[in-house]
Amino acid sequence: MLSPNNRSIPELAKETGIPKETLYTWRAKNGGTQTVNGQKAEVFTGSQKFQMVLESATMNEHDLAEFCRSSGCFSEQILAWQEFCAMANDIRPRRAEQAERRELRKQNNLLQSELRRKEKALAEMAAILVFQKKVRAIWGEREDESSK
Repeated sequence: MLSPNNRSIPELAKETGIPKETLYTWRAKNGGTQTVNGQKAEVFTGSQKFQMVLESATMNEHDLAEFCRSSGCFSEQILAWQEFCAMANDIRPRRAEQAERRELRKQNNLLQSELRRKEKALAEMAAILVFQKKVRAIWGEREDESSK
């Protein structure tokens, strides 16, 4: 729920099996934000984040932890910022993929509604055939006579 991941509560509930209500309660009790030395951890500008990513790029885990303590951030944030920087030039294809997904969802919805309509028509025709057979059985007509 919190940075650097910022995942939705329903998504976390589904993944972890923890009830959504518990996660909402936990977030409300904790204020929904991470803090370092009593300050919000997300107070860095984009250029500060980028600078921190550059400075920490070659650090090992120990040096990274020390760097994070001195700069007032979390190592998970640095890793998320590194990943975001690595994907910075891939944003446009993502938009195209989102548009394609939207179009596929729309097409899927149309096909599903058409399938429901056809299933209803098929069920109606089956009911009519059953009804015709019952009428023939009651009135004693043979199928040959009704087709004339």
